[in-house]
Order: sequence, then structure tokens, then C-alpha cells
Amino acid sequence: MQIKGIHHVSAITANAKSNYDFYTNVLGMRLVKKTVNQDDTSMYHLFYADEKGNPGTDLTFFEIPRAGHTYPGTHSISTTSLRVKNDEALHFWQERFKQFNVDQDTITIYADRKVLLFRDPEGQRLMLVSDEKNEGVKAGVPWEKSTVPKDRGITGLGPVHLTVANLEPTRQVLVDILGFREAGQFDNKLILDTGEGGTGAEVHIDERTDLSREKPGRGSVHHVAFRVENEDELSRWQEIIQKAGFPNSGLVDRFYFKSLYFREPNHILFELATDGPGFATDEDLENLGQRLALPPFLEGQRAEIEKGLTPLNTTSE
Repeated sequence: MQIKGIHHVSAITANAKSNYDFYTNVLGMRLVKKTVNQDDTSMYHLFYADEKGNPGTDLTFFEIPRAGHTYPGTHSISTTSLRVKNDEALHFWQERFKQFNVDQDTITIYADRKVLLFRDPEGQRLMLVSDEKNEGVKAGVPWEKSTVPKDRGITGLGPVHLTVANLEPTRQVLVDILGFREAGQFDNKLILDTGEGGTGAEVHIDERTDLSREKPGRGSVHHVAFRVENEDELSRWQEIIQKAGFPNSGLVDRFYFKSLYFREPNHILFELATDGPGFATDEDLENLGQRLALPPFLEGQRAEIEKGLTPLNTTSE
């Protein structure tokens, strides 16, 4: 039994419409599910991914309209990586970001891969990472109807970066409990990987004793989820996590996948999530993300939920 890689990353936005415009029109990702936060149905939960919403390709956002600014620091998921096919794709994105006035750095080398750091309009810290040399977890497939050419499109999630005040407790959870492997270091950051390894299965940990704790807001990351095969494995992971002494959520049915949540010692929220059943459970693949999708246990509240949401048009032109 082994964690397979990154499942999804969930972040915070203060404006679902602007968020949708940026991630679909500028980044060319597909909105594969427009739903609500199941723990607070007054807010949207938007899922952007590859053509089918394959596990390992989902970047999701909770809309919290009153979310304030993020003040970066420790106890945080400090950068989210997005995979692209090769080095040449990074040059395409560099020019595209100039066209759309996206805040970006220059292309550089990070952990033996070419990368391009950039920020979304709310300051979300993002990094495009080239799969030119990648061996490991298979990438997703960009949507054919994307605003970005398919061979330049975003193919999934890359390494997740954690910033902590004390590295060792987080390392112990990931290695000793969840079974990650130490895969090297870069610029004083510890690189861990799992499963088949590669771009889609890495966590990078940066220990910073010079920073205060992050104050999250719009543009911050809420949690990272790791892939497990199925519900049976998820139940076994719950036993392992409980035995290690970590309070946890127990198994939670998110309808599109099943989940387990717990916080590691630096207070970063980890989720374990199953690969299935997937986003085509209640919508056909052609029409993913065009209507407000509610799991069966919320369907009876649809009228009330829709009344509390600001309308968001995600239908295809």
C-alpha cells in the first residue's frame, strides 16, 4: 500500500468569477466541476483540471468573498506547481503571460527542471514546471477545447512546496507514516517523493526560522490531498494515522472521491483522497462544469443553496 502522488490542491479565492476567467481563459484549464463547499454550502467550490479531471490534475478553489490578503510565512503550502509538457512550453507561457499582464519571474532551473514562477491576480503563488526530463507519475491530457494549444497546455499538478518552522516533524509524518522517500535536496529544501515518483509525486519542504506564521487569505492554499487507490486502502490509512496518534476526520464521502483529513505537527492540513469514482459520476464528460453540481445528499437543498450563491455562468459559448 503506497501513496500514489498528489491528488489535488485546494486554495482560496475571494471572487469566483474572476477566478474562473483566469484559470480557464488565461491558463486554459478546464472547469470540471462547479459545486459548493460541502462543509459550508454558501460558498462555491470550483475544480480545474485536465480533460477528464483525472486525479493528480485538480487545482480547486473555495470562494470566500470576504477573504483578506495573505501574509506569507510558515505553516503553509507556499507554492503550487503545474506541469507542462517540455521546456519549449515554458517559453510559450512566458510570452502568454506578457500578453495577459500576468506577474511572472524569468525561466530558471529548480531541482534539475526548468520552471517559471508566476502569481495569479490574487497573489496565488504558482510555478509551471517542465516535464522534459520527467520519469514517474503519468501526466494528464489537456482539454481539446482549451484556449491554449494542446501541446502547450497544463497537464497536472507538480511538486507541492511546504514552508515550515521545524522541518523534522513534517518529514517524519511524510516519511515514517505516509511512506514518502527522501529523494534529495535543492537550495536547502528537502525533496520527498512517493509512488512512481517524478513531477506528480513530490513534496518539497523548506524550513524557515526567519519567518512568522502565515496569515492565510485570498491567494493562499487551504490543503493538499494525496492519492490513494480506493476506499479499502483509505480505511487502512486511517488506522495507521490513528495509531500514530493524529486526530483525523474519519472517512468523508465527497461523492466524487472519498477523503480523510488530518493536520501534521506544523499545522498543515493533509488529505488522503481516493482516485475514484470521479467527476463524470453525475455529469457526462462533454458537459463537465457547466451546471451547479450537487451530491445526492445536498440535492434536496438545491433551491436554498442556489439562492445563496452569486450566479456564475460557466456554460460553453
